[in-house]
Amino acid sequence: MENNIKVLITGGAGFIGGALIRKLLKESNYNIFNLDNLSYSSDLKSIDSLIQSLGKNTQKRYKFIKGDISNKETVENVIQETKPELIFHLAAETHVDKSIIYPENFILSNILGTFNLLESSLNYYKKIDPEKQKKFKFIHISTDEVFGSLPQNGFFNENTKYDPRSPYSASKASSDHLVKAWFHTYDLPCIITNCSNNYGPWQYPEKLIPNIISKAIQQKNISIYGSGKNIRDWLYVEDHIDAILLIADKGLPGKNYCIGGNNEKTNLDVAEKICNYLDEINPQINSHKSLIKFVKDRAGHDFRYAIDASLIKQELNWSPKHNFEDGLKNTIDWYLNNKSWLYKI
Repeated sequence: MENNIKVLITGGAGFIGGALIRKLLKESNYNIFNLDNLSYSSDLKSIDSLIQSLGKNTQKRYKFIKGDISNKETVENVIQETKPELIFHLAAETHVDKSIIYPENFILSNILGTFNLLESSLNYYKKIDPEKQKKFKFIHISTDEVFGSLPQNGFFNENTKYDPRSPYSASKASSDHLVKAWFHTYDLPCIITNCSNNYGPWQYPEKLIPNIISKAIQQKNISIYGSGKNIRDWLYVEDHIDAILLIADKGLPGKNYCIGGNNEKTNLDVAEKICNYLDEINPQINSHKSLIKFVKDRAGHDFRYAIDASLIKQELNWSPKHNFEDGLKNTIDWYLNNKSWLYKI
C-alpha cells in the first residue's frame, strides 16, 4: 500500500483497533487518526508504549481524537479535520452478555454510529477530486455472529443469509446492511469483513480466553456456560490485521470477505487447553482444571460459528499464520508477563 496516506481508525483504543494501529505504526508511514470514546474496555497503553519506543518520528504520524461516533457533529468534524483516504471502522459495542442487559448502547454505537460515519464519509467523498476518490475506501469490520448459529456441520461464507440472534449481532447485522446500502445507492467505496472470534495479547478480560486466563492465574472459579460444548472458530488477532490490511489494499469495493482462523474449539476445550498449559508452566497443588464450573447457559446462546475463508484465500492469497496451540501459548505467556496491566484494567 502507498505511504504517507491519511488513515482514520474508529475504535482504535479497542483490542483489534489497537493491534491495527500498532501494525501500521511499525510497518508503514501512514498518518494515523484514532477516533475512540474511551469506553470501559478501551486502553491506549499498548499504542502509547509503542510510540514511546519508536521515537518522535512515529509520534508525529499519530493523533488520538476522543469522540463518540453516535454524535453526528463529532463525526462530521473529525472527517473534515482528518480528510482520510482510508477509513477502518472498528468502533462498536461487542460483548454479547452486555447487549442482553443494555441493548440501547449497542443500537446507538453500532447502528447510529455507523450511519453517522457513512453519511459524513459520503459528504466528504463527493467533494474530493476524482484521483482521491479512486483511492478512497471505507472498510467496515464486522462479525460472523450476524449469520446466526450453525449446526454440527457447515460453514459461514459470503453468501450466508443473515440470521442474528442477540442484540449485539442484530446491531452489527444492521450496520452491515447500512454499509451495503451506501455502496449500492450512493457508490461509496465500501468493503465489509466478517471475522470469527479473535484472541491475543491486550484483549479486555471480559472475553472468553482472557477471562479464563485471568481467573485461572488468580485461582478463581472459571465459569463455563451450559455444558461447554458451544463451538467457536478462533482467529489470532495478528492474522486478522494482516487480512484487513490486504483487503484494504487489494479488495474490491462492494464485496464481503469472511475471515476465519480454521481453529474450531468448544468452549470447554479452550478452557482445558489453558489450564493444561498453566499446569505445565505454573503448577499448583490442584490442577487448574479443578477451577472450571458450569453455570446456567446464556439466553440465545449460539451453538457454533465456523467460517469458510476460501474466497479471501483464493482472491487475495491470505491464510492465517498462527495455529491455535501456538497462538494460545503466546497469549497466555503475555498475560502472565503483564499481570499488572491485567489486574489494573
